Amino acid sequence: MARKIGVLALQGAFREHRQALESLGCEVTEVRKSSDLEDINGLIIPGGESTTMGKLLQVDGLGERIKELAAKNLPIFGTCAGMIVLSKNIEDSDQYRLGLMDVTVQRNAFGRQVASFETDLEVPALGQDPVRAVFIRAPYLKEVAPNVGILAEYEGKIVFARQGNMLASAFHPELTEDRRVHHYFLSIVDEQMAK
Repeated sequence: MARKIGVLALQGAFREHRQALESLGCEVTEVRKSSDLEDINGLIIPGGESTTMGKLLQVDGLGERIKELAAKNLPIFGTCAGMIVLSKNIEDSDQYRLGLMDVTVQRNAFGRQVASFETDLEVPALGQDPVRAVFIRAPYLKEVAPNVGILAEYEGKIVFARQGNMLASAFHPELTEDRRVHHYFLSIVDEQMAK
């Protein structure tokens, strides 16, 4: 099944997501304006700077168009800053967000850039082998609604979650060679395309 995945390319680690998706046989389109969202089967919102991303999403009605597509069940995956932008509530911030996931996020929860780290995460949904997770000024989900599935935690903090067709990770799966997280997102895309 041919899948066309959009990667929000306003700033941040969009090239690495593009490479990961292309290695899995996807057609990838870089999304910078509303018209770039046409005919995509899924959307990835990468890491970067969430405040800047929020401002850029307000140009050209891009954020509003993403919300419309989400209401029609477009699968969306947000990593790091993407997780922040997807969240309904951002602790101590009124920055622009899409507000699509029923969660409260804490920004820079593990410290600043110097506190970036890698660890092995247990993610039962992806099999027995742990996932190597790269955290860079990472957020975490402080609260999740009952309709949000927790996929992984690190030191008791929620760092990977799913709500319907939406996926959010505090870590950067595009920065390792392990493609299981992207593969999992594509399985959500395939389920939606089959409907």
